[in-house]
Amino acid sequence: MTSATANKINAKPEVESDFCRNLTGVGRILESPDYNIWGCSPIYGPDGKIHVFYSRWLNEADHDGWLTCCEIAHAVADDPAGPYETVGVAVAPRGGDWWDSGSCHNPTIHKVGDKYVLFYLGVSDGTVYTKRVGMATADSLDGPWERSPEPIIKPDPDPRAWNSMCTTNPAFLKVSDDELRLYYKTWCIADWEQDIELANELGTWTGENTNRQYGLTIAKSLDGPWVKQGDGPMINLKYVGENAQSEDAYIWMEDGLIKMIMRDMGYWNHEYGLYFESEDGVRWSDPQIAYRNSHEYFDEDANGLDREGRFERPQLLMGKDGHPEYLFCAFRGGKYNTSSGVVLKIG
Repeated sequence: MTSATANKINAKPEVESDFCRNLTGVGRILESPDYNIWGCSPIYGPDGKIHVFYSRWLNEADHDGWLTCCEIAHAVADDPAGPYETVGVAVAPRGGDWWDSGSCHNPTIHKVGDKYVLFYLGVSDGTVYTKRVGMATADSLDGPWERSPEPIIKPDPDPRAWNSMCTTNPAFLKVSDDELRLYYKTWCIADWEQDIELANELGTWTGENTNRQYGLTIAKSLDGPWVKQGDGPMINLKYVGENAQSEDAYIWMEDGLIKMIMRDMGYWNHEYGLYFESEDGVRWSDPQIAYRNSHEYFDEDANGLDREGRFERPQLLMGKDGHPEYLFCAFRGGKYNTSSGVVLKIG
């Protein structure tokens, strides 16, 4: 389904959030002649610099390398716009029988107490079926990073269960000292395989999938256990829009509310971002537009790789006052016609 078709089907009035109105394009970051760059997660370090943990994989693996050979690197800059210096690799595939043996992707960096924690997804066999959420912790942003020996969130073993496919794309929220929340994307393996079979029969995608949604786990500390909440999705867009799915959430607390942005996957189209508010992090407002496609902020597009100019994997640089200062996203195209990070200023 094209974005134009999705717009025609959903045909909802566009409601723009204050978050969206306050965005200004800054530019691309971390462009590399050797790597595809994705999922840039920023944090202020104790040195006052911006530390970004980002996904990268060699260009020879093409765009699908995120699933087969990705690692998470660490870069530092004096300014959110860069330039950035990559200072090392935080987490790389471990090989062997580890849950993250083949690929490590989509990091989100946070500080919890005296520890830095890097939540990410690991893949063991190069397929979406083995995507699992785990974490690494360290006393310093420079590491060394100690990884969880097992995934901290596992899918349901029943293939008919709503969360049987995988666990992926983590979004972290510290509610209090003894309530840590981890939201994660998942979907039903039986529905997924049925959708693929139908698409193969018809020779095209039907556009009816609403399978990818977000679950929630809660722990009292980083040591776990992480306990799944409820019998179904905690963020479930299938009830607010035909073909609407959940993807790439980032969640934070601000001004007494829990707020969330994520990539639009069929509510308005597949190019916008969605913005939500909640009092409890379970029941969410109707979506507003969090950000529009790249053409609203930059003269360039994605060099034909993504003609609609879609930003993915939004992450925020939070200020010391608890308010977000910059939006970091992944964006295809760029100087080397692969993919890179992109930065937008908030306010």
